[in-house]
Amino acid sequence: MSANTITIKPNNHRVYPCPNDKKIELLNKLISENSNSDILVICSNNIETIKESIENKNIKIIEDKELVKLKDISCKMLISYDIPIKSIVYMARVSKATQSAVILINESEQKLLYPIEMLLGRAIKQEIISGFAYEVKAVPVSTYKKMSKDHIKEVAKKRYEEKTQEPKEKSFKPKRDYGDDDKKSYDKDGKKKEYKKSDSSDKWAKKKKEPNKFLGYDDGGKAKFSGKSGERNHKFDGSAKEKYDAPKKVGRKIHIKERSQKED
Repeated sequence: MSANTITIKPNNHRVYPCPNDKKIELLNKLISENSNSDILVICSNNIETIKESIENKNIKIIEDKELVKLKDISCKMLISYDIPIKSIVYMARVSKATQSAVILINESEQKLLYPIEMLLGRAIKQEIISGFAYEVKAVPVSTYKKMSKDHIKEVAKKRYEEKTQEPKEKSFKPKRDYGDDDKKSYDKDGKKKEYKKSDSSDKWAKKKKEPNKFLGYDDGGKAKFSGKSGERNHKFDGSAKEKYDAPKKVGRKIHIKERSQKED
């Protein structure tokens, strides 16, 4: 069995919410109600203050650092005066109890309870003792005024009218009316651009193609024509161009002599 094994039943495990200024009073109350039981009080610090304020001087009161040294110590009822920061330290505390365990917890220590419950795998039941619970802070009341149905309808109608009404006309500068001749003839400043008329207005006009005329042969014997034509790729007599012409330069020939077989 592990040293931190919990032997008490879940119903005998309790949390008592209590402010710091009333913890000593609640501790004395619990000790007096269970005077016949073997009680052990454990705290994180301020042990001397607790010893001076406790009524029953026979009760064992130790700190967590002493509990590590006293491995064989046990009790029937364990009272945790506070909650340690590390949840594993509390598991070492509660493992010393054989019958019941209680925790005195203030408002700021509530956040340390959740990791302990995660290790236990269950929630620890919280019980409020009359006269010792800390005051719950009142939730501030909202100052927002609740609207009536008529007021809601009025606001909704106003919003609907604002969304559906025509948007206000924006003031734009009037566009300059350019004629077909004057289009793109103004710069950014509104000044008219001056263009010089070109004499070659029909430069890109499509011209009539003149027929290709045969002019004769050149010195190499090739046919000449007056314009560019695909007829250059053919002979003048109309026969097709030879697809393959033998290369003028031939590679070097290698002569290999046949080796004569040696006689046995």
